[in-house]
Amino acid sequence: MSDIEIAQKANKKRIIELANEQYGIGNEHLEPYGHYKAKLSLDYINSLKDREDGKLILTTAISPTPAGEGKTTTTVGLGDAMNRIGKKTIICLREPSLGPCFGMKGGAAGGGYAQVVPMEDINLHFTGDFHAIGAAHNLLSAMIDNHINHGNALDIDPRLITWKRVLDMNDRALRDIVIALGGTANGFPRENGFDITVASEVMAIFCLATSLADLKERLGRIVIGYTRGERKPVHAADLKANGAMAALLKDAIKPNLVQTLENNLAFVHGGPFANIAHGCNSVTATQTALKLADYVITEAGFGADLGAEKFIDIKCRKAGLKPSVVVLVATIRALKFHGGIAKEDLNNENLDALEKGMVNLERHLSNIKEHYGLPCVVCINHFTFDTDAEIKLLTEKVESLGGKIVVSKHWADGGAGAEDLARAVVDIVDNNPGQHKFVYDENLSLWEKIETVAKKIYGAGEVTANAKVRAEIEQLNRNYGNFPVCMAKTQMSFSTDPATRGAPSGHTVEISEVRLANGAGFMVAIAGNMMTMPGLPKVPAAENIDVDDNGNIIGLF
Repeated sequence: MSDIEIAQKANKKRIIELANEQYGIGNEHLEPYGHYKAKLSLDYINSLKDREDGKLILTTAISPTPAGEGKTTTTVGLGDAMNRIGKKTIICLREPSLGPCFGMKGGAAGGGYAQVVPMEDINLHFTGDFHAIGAAHNLLSAMIDNHINHGNALDIDPRLITWKRVLDMNDRALRDIVIALGGTANGFPRENGFDITVASEVMAIFCLATSLADLKERLGRIVIGYTRGERKPVHAADLKANGAMAALLKDAIKPNLVQTLENNLAFVHGGPFANIAHGCNSVTATQTALKLADYVITEAGFGADLGAEKFIDIKCRKAGLKPSVVVLVATIRALKFHGGIAKEDLNNENLDALEKGMVNLERHLSNIKEHYGLPCVVCINHFTFDTDAEIKLLTEKVESLGGKIVVSKHWADGGAGAEDLARAVVDIVDNNPGQHKFVYDENLSLWEKIETVAKKIYGAGEVTANAKVRAEIEQLNRNYGNFPVCMAKTQMSFSTDPATRGAPSGHTVEISEVRLANGAGFMVAIAGNMMTMPGLPKVPAAENIDVDDNGNIIGLF
């Protein structure tokens, strides 16, 4: 069966009953959205603050390939397995974006028999959080142009407005546009553009805020552009927009509760991409799960060079989180792709390609242990095409590097197929947990932070930027030099060229653009030609998605 067919046949429990049964959460603390999803009240979350935290486990992956790796699937399978062996565990995932659902990547609710449900709800409109984030972002956009139209008391320079609009869809035609055409009644024409909602600073703020008050204060700090003449920053609070933006987000900020196929409670909340944003679920969801469970498993988007680095250097730094271990997900098919094999040949045994492709896993494993300072379990997400010889070769390689490796069959067998992985992870967490370290010191300059990530984590030999970008970084460094950097880079490679597989070294990383995210508290550095508004592929997934006469979604994956 397809993923959606498996999900639609699931024996789901009502979410209110499940939350009460597993964690004693009373009905009055839950706001149900139908029978199988609910939001948890902030008052209840505040009541947990004196409880001891559980142990935090991070799931990440090798550099993504068209063959697939299965990071979310592994997070779900591992969570179910840990509950099966008697460990009180909650998983924390990000919400999927409609862009990749209708584009190329598909959904993000897991796969096979390791999924969170209701799968079609989670992958589509869910509880409306992304719509609220988009509305809050675009309200600020509208208020900027309205302010200028009605006299521009703040003396905003229309040429220096940095705040775009957003849409939770892949639409390349909206990357660069001209607005306010059609006469004086429509305002002053100027260049503008759209980003995808997951790249919005409002999304980052939403995921890093710890309360409504913190949310509103962060929204007020957003820099939307600069004044004429002295080029002073103009903030959302100057436009008196942050209160209304927070009002639009007051329900969205409450974490969402759903369940796995095996009826274990799960948080799904927030959803920034890790290639163009910081790639982690909300701090509120993670911290709440840590108060409820003994073990919490969360994922960081894309490969360990992107999501995991930002999890450590942004999320852990700002929220005080302390992960104990990392699970690094790989598939033999993906490693053979990194070894130079075409996608259509990946199901055939090829030990030479596997050996060549293992350099990608080796680089990620080294980064996790050396630069993130954490112990690591390598999870081989099993495919039926994997041969004994390939598994043996990969196992010997990882063990020769001093790593722990486990073959896991959660996609086919659910939690039962990941019990060996669960025991390996619990053994480290209980007996030899790590103490994470940051990749760079916050006292380095913004440029030095960029260089450190590029050289230490990506293996770059040089970092470059044109004179205009260097000047912008120097200007930002004067006021925001203590900020972390959020690298926006292709997820497909350690380099800025998505076609470069394996583990390239000595390459050049060019910083083509920088953006200040003052409310989120970091600076975004765009490397190469990374787009913050993706486009659809030649044959988008939307062509295969439909709804039958009974209202059932089909073709979603």
